[in-house]
Amino acid sequence: MPDADAASGPLQGVRVLELGSTVAGPFCGRLFADFGAEVVKVETPSGDPLRTIGRHFEGKSLWWASMHRNKETIAINLKSEEGRDIVRRLMPRYDVVVENFKPGALEKWGLGYDDVSKDHPGMILVRISGFGQTGPYSERAGYGIIGESMSGIRSITGDPDKPPARVATPLTDYVAGMYGAFGALAAMRRRDTTGKGQVVDVALYESAFSMMESFVPAFEKLGVVPGRVGSRLHGHVPNSLFPAKDGEWIHIAAGNTSTFRRLAAAMGQQELADDPKFIEGDNRLVNEEELVQIISDWSKGWALDEIYEYLVENDVPAAPIYTVADVFRDPQFAARDMLLDVPHEEIGTVKLGGVAPKFSESPGVIRWAGRAIGHDTRTVLARELGFSEAELDTLDQDGAIATRPPESAAAE
Repeated sequence: MPDADAASGPLQGVRVLELGSTVAGPFCGRLFADFGAEVVKVETPSGDPLRTIGRHFEGKSLWWASMHRNKETIAINLKSEEGRDIVRRLMPRYDVVVENFKPGALEKWGLGYDDVSKDHPGMILVRISGFGQTGPYSERAGYGIIGESMSGIRSITGDPDKPPARVATPLTDYVAGMYGAFGALAAMRRRDTTGKGQVVDVALYESAFSMMESFVPAFEKLGVVPGRVGSRLHGHVPNSLFPAKDGEWIHIAAGNTSTFRRLAAAMGQQELADDPKFIEGDNRLVNEEELVQIISDWSKGWALDEIYEYLVENDVPAAPIYTVADVFRDPQFAARDMLLDVPHEEIGTVKLGGVAPKFSESPGVIRWAGRAIGHDTRTVLARELGFSEAELDTLDQDGAIATRPPESAAAE
């Protein structure tokens, strides 16, 4: 059991078994773990694919260190009958089970909701997949970027004269993980009154599509098919990158009428705010090219640092384009504990992104970084299922589990 004195967050007492891999399922589990839930991560004895993705330090995955913080980590071979039996016995002991296998995999292993809920009617099963558990595409393999491609998001991302671009992080996987966590909490709320759990079915393509909501009625009523507009935001003008004289760029978001009036005043061109071509949002949209050119001509007279400071002083939302190095130097991130040194059992400490959102009374906390394969297998299986050391040794030798003896962990 995690150290109760170190635990924090509003989800203390909630128990989560995470069967997912890579990003979407594990991020769902991580959200629970950050806010105090007891989360047990199940991975294969050879390791979750995330251990091989991204940058490594001294042979250890840095992405893993963040994604699997605050979790106990056990290694179970779901291809073996003994491994599947262990998971089958574990599932009823947890409030929430998270998985992101291809639909049908759990059922094939005898671990489906109908199989397990007979003994655990209050269990909530979060299922994250490419296209959901139903529908003609449900059996297709899918990653977040595939969901983005079919959702419409990529058709509006990037410059109009170039191929569709992507955000260089698995955005949709993270969004799906958030939907999974939200869905589980909503299902827990209902279980409080009915005693009955349920399946939370999260599809990656739907998670991406949910961010296209403004374009759905616009197409149905007006037939509008949006295209790529570079750094601009459809329907919100001005909201784009503007050039500075030192070759840098600043993003100005002044599409609301009151904000645009402040920008016009800051530019020394208050008459723009009263010009019928720009006075309201729909007028600015029709005359977007002209307005963007006016603002660009003005912004090019400033160095980036100067225009940024000036716009902030005039209450106009604006920002330079930060790199990660800029984030590390920024006092706002430091003031809100968004960069934290976290204990890592193998490399000493590692800097991780902090917990969001912030709670005034029961904040989340990072207690440890993602652990080695099988770090907690013996501890969890002995605690939850009463396995003896001899039984664990046999399972380990048979390849049903992977363990790390307690003395090995203590020696590090």
